[in-house]
Formats: sequence, C-alpha cells, structure tokens
Amino acid sequence: MSQSLATVAYLGAAILFILSLGGLSNPETSRRGNLFGMVGMALAVLATIFGPRVSAGGVAWIVVALVIGGGIGLYAAKVVKMTQMPELVALMHSLVGLAACLVGFASYVDTSIQLQGAEKVIHEVEIYVGILIGAVTFAGSLIAFGKLNGKIGGKPLLLPARHWLNLAALLLVVWLGRVFIHADTVGAGMLPLLVMTVIALAFGVHMVMAIGGADMPVVVSMLNSYSGWAAAATGFMLSNDLLIVTGALVGSSGAILSYIMCQAMNRNFISVIAGGFGSGAPAKKGGDAAAAEPQGEVTPISATETAELLREAKSVVIVPGYGMAVAQAQHTVNEITRTLRDKGVNVRFAIHPVAGRMPGHMNVLLAEARVPYDIVMEMDEVNEDFPETDVAMVIGANDIVNPAAQDDPASPIAGMPVLEVWKARQSIVMKRSMASGYAGVDNPLFYKENNRMLFGDAKKMLDEVLTALKA
Repeated sequence: MSQSLATVAYLGAAILFILSLGGLSNPETSRRGNLFGMVGMALAVLATIFGPRVSAGGVAWIVVALVIGGGIGLYAAKVVKMTQMPELVALMHSLVGLAACLVGFASYVDTSIQLQGAEKVIHEVEIYVGILIGAVTFAGSLIAFGKLNGKIGGKPLLLPARHWLNLAALLLVVWLGRVFIHADTVGAGMLPLLVMTVIALAFGVHMVMAIGGADMPVVVSMLNSYSGWAAAATGFMLSNDLLIVTGALVGSSGAILSYIMCQAMNRNFISVIAGGFGSGAPAKKGGDAAAAEPQGEVTPISATETAELLREAKSVVIVPGYGMAVAQAQHTVNEITRTLRDKGVNVRFAIHPVAGRMPGHMNVLLAEARVPYDIVMEMDEVNEDFPETDVAMVIGANDIVNPAAQDDPASPIAGMPVLEVWKARQSIVMKRSMASGYAGVDNPLFYKENNRMLFGDAKKMLDEVLTALKA
C-alpha cells in the first residue's frame, strides 16, 4: 500500500471514529455508532499493517499479536458479565497507559532514529510526556480496577500533607525532564526517565487511592480521558497522525464527560482529585456520634404488597442503581415493566448521571434487558413529574435519591442534584439493609411517611413481585 493510499485510509478511519462518537451520544443510534467505530478501527489496522512503514518481515509478528489480543478480547466478551463492565473498562485503560510507556522506552532506545537539534529535543519531549501520562494512566487504572471489583476498599486513603507530596513530585518530574532533555547519551538519559516513571506510577496509585467510592464514575471517565491523551502521545512518538487524532478525540470527549459527571454531583474536578468523598462510613454531624444513627423508623413492605401498589398505580417511575446491577435484576425489571404496561400503567425509568460505577452504567444494563429507549429518561426530564407519579420504585440506589442533598446544608452531598422520588405519592426503596451509600451518609428518604422499604436481594424480591403481578 502506497503512502497516499494509507493516508486516505487513515482519513476515512478518522471520519468513522467521529461518526462513532456522534452515534454513541444517543441510545437509539449507539449500535450504529459502535459499528462505525469497529469498521474505522479495522480500516486503521489494515492500513497500518500493509502501509509503507511496516516491512514484510514485521507483518508476521503483527498478525501473531493480533491473534493473541483478539483471542483475549473474544474470551473477555464471552465471560465478562455486564455488572463487571466498569472494572473491565478500567483494565482496558491501564493497557493503553502501559502501551504508551513501552512505546516511549522503545522509541528512546531505537538507534535507527537519528535526530539533531530542535527535532531531537521535540522527540524527547514527546517521549518524556508520553511515558509520564502512560505511567499515571496505567497505575491509576489498575487501582480503579481493584476498587471497582472490590479487591481494594472504597474508603479514600488520605496521606498527611498529600497535596505537598503531589507538588514535590511534580517539581521533581519537571527537574528530571530537564536532566533527560540535556542528556548527551541514551545511557545518561535512561536514569532520569526511569526515576520519572516510578514517580508517575506512584502518583497514579496515590491519586486514585485518595478518591472515595462515590466519585468512581468520575474516575472512570477521567481515566478514559487520560488513556486518550496517552494514545495521542504515542501517536506523536510514532509520527502516526491517525493515532494522534484518535487519542485527541478520546481524551477530549473523556474530559467533557468528566466535567458532566462533576456537574451531576455538584463537585469540581479539583475536589475529586483531592479525594475524600465517599468514605464508606456514616458521616457525623457536628462531631456528634448520635447524628450518624438512623434518624427515624422505617416502614417495611412485602413483595405482594408492592405488587398491589404497582397494579393500582397509573404512573410508575423506576430508579435503578448499582444494587440492581449487583443482583443482575435488569431482566426481571423489564418483565415487570412489560407486565405493567400491558395493564395500562405508564412506566418510565429515571436515570441519574452517576448511577452505578461508570457513566451510562444503568443505560447499558437496561439496553441489555431490551427496555425500550423511549421510556428511559434523564434526571432533568423526569424530576418535575414526580409529584404526579403514583409510585416511585428505587432499586438499589442510595445517594442519588437522598433528600439531604437539598435539605441539609451540612451534608457531604449538599447541593448534589438528586432524583426527587420523595415527592411521589408513594415511594418504595429496595435494599439489602439499611447500610449507607458510597457517600457514607444516612438517607432521610427511608423514614418518610410515604416511603416503604422492601428489604432483600433485588433479584429475589423482584421475582416475587413479578409472580404476584401475574397472579
């Protein structure tokens, strides 16, 4: 393949990637967006393999790598459950960071690259920044993976003077970069490059360890952005225009998504990085331990009684949360939805932007269960309708339906936009226990007169509700 043909193929792939992002912005066009992305990636890979920069002897090695990587990908697609998607996404981000680091070191020791003067300095800056971003992404994504799958606790690790430690690390990285750029030989530059890599890895670990469980959706989108910039840095190191464009698309879209996530939690990006939100323990008010205790009595309800309320309702809003994902109850939820709609009940879903463990987590689960897209509503679309709703049913959500966000200025989640389910004529909250959510605060919703608590595993309880509805 000539250079001109490879350039045209790269241009086509870049257009397909842009169309893919546009398609993913809406559930109804997401399948088409995925298809555009897959075709674009296939075109990019083929153009790279058969392009002028890959020798005939190198094609065999690339094919072997594609077979191995593709096999791992196919295996993961078959065995990874939808509830495990957040940690899988974090793991994929870590691989992008690792690739940036390996390409950076390989590019630095490549003796075939002979540059002088300004070109040499620019190339070394690309290597240094690429490895820096890649190492932070790699280490941070691995910690996020551990937190998301439960191997690492969600409580933030807040070291003394952590901000000063981060500042000292940044200054040291800048100084090491200067030493690296002015190194006369590869051997002299390798030591500062390795030290910087270790510091970047430590910073990636420290950064994500300091972030609480409630901020994990923001962390996932943030790491997505980092992986994009790491890919763009790799493109600069390899002089690959398509990789630069693709990385910039992923990096910028991830940054925008992180901003949207922060808005949905009434937090700024700096406060997320600073950590501390979502300690996993009930928060205390004014230093009074009693304030952490439940602030009232709850009214339990049975599955049969829940079915009766749903059957008699004319309007029902279902709010899914991470508890639904853990119980893998989305298919039963869809069956209940179909049964109620067949009975003439107006059923809709209310999705909070940060419900679950990653952006769009609930949308993905509902799409898997084939819930119609037109009844899945965003928070801003449905909040004003709760006063006219007969039953609001919350399945495994906590902080996103907490009225303390509006009523208690001292609450850690004060000002966070929430789904106002307590304004419905009747609310039903499904939980395993009275444990607090990721923010570690009690939820006054549980004790309101118009609220009922359906305790137990979400899948088991919803199966009983479905059986009672069909009786």
